[in-house]
Amino acid sequence: MKVTLVKHYDPTWPSRFEELRHRFESVLSERYCSIEHVGSTSVAGMTAKPIIDVDIVIERQNFESTMDRLAEIGYFHEGDLGIPGRDAFDLSDSGLKESLPAHHTYVCDKYGEALKRHLVFRDFLRQSPEYIYRLSNLKWQLAEEHDNDRQSYMDGKAALCEEIYEKGLEALECQRSLYLPFDK
Repeated sequence: MKVTLVKHYDPTWPSRFEELRHRFESVLSERYCSIEHVGSTSVAGMTAKPIIDVDIVIERQNFESTMDRLAEIGYFHEGDLGIPGRDAFDLSDSGLKESLPAHHTYVCDKYGEALKRHLVFRDFLRQSPEYIYRLSNLKWQLAEEHDNDRQSYMDGKAALCEEIYEKGLEALECQRSLYLPFDK
């Protein structure tokens, strides 16, 4: 069987993200806090679905104006898709969709749990070759076993992804503790 759901790491993924980031920056001006490359394509060496995940980080009061600006460049609001603090956007124009790198666009509350999960997951993986290896191997196995069934693939990697997130939180707490004053 040919596995099409996942691909080996593509070193062009960061430049594809940059192309998208510049597109968003051109219309959002000061309405955003940051634009983050998240998900597996943001981790060098990681096997991934070849779709760039973009988090546009905002303060919640800027949501309406951000949504209006994204509409100006062809994005429609899909709602939070069941994840509070993270709103999904998609392109309605199939020609435009085909001319840009494949991507998912999310607008995230800068204090939201969804953004925290994305950043902790990404940042931990970037520092952990062992987990890159484990998760990449699991992705290949799941894609082959489930004949590219996306839901089975997602369900099959959920436990390891949660473990990675928890390890990332532990590492973050350890880093923070290094900066606390020592007791005398």
